[in-house]
Amino acid sequence: MTLKWLAVVVAVVSLTSAVTGNVVSGVLGGGELPLVANLLALTVAGTAVVLAVVAELHGRLDDRISELRELLVARLDELEARTGDRNTGFVEGYLLSHGQEAEVVPFGRRGRGAAER
Repeated sequence: MTLKWLAVVVAVVSLTSAVTGNVVSGVLGGGELPLVANLLALTVAGTAVVLAVVAELHGRLDDRISELRELLVARLDELEARTGDRNTGFVEGYLLSHGQEAEVVPFGRRGRGAAER
């Protein structure tokens, strides 16, 4: 059972027990439950309702983030398929024009110049 529905069940049981206790004590004894018992039942029910709302909002947010992630992955895959790897042709052309022993060397560090080397 998810957190949302568990909180709803706790709220319903809490309010039902408070109402039943007040009705039974009113019929049998002519009074009502002590104020502490009524406040405890209302506090538990209120907390459970807030927890149920937060759990529902969390579920919706999680679904929304999942949809956005899937959309982003699809868009990035589409961009990758459309653009491809443009540097592959450059490197292959360089190697073919300089023979098999040609070595691809990365650019040096950019910065303050040769003084640091």
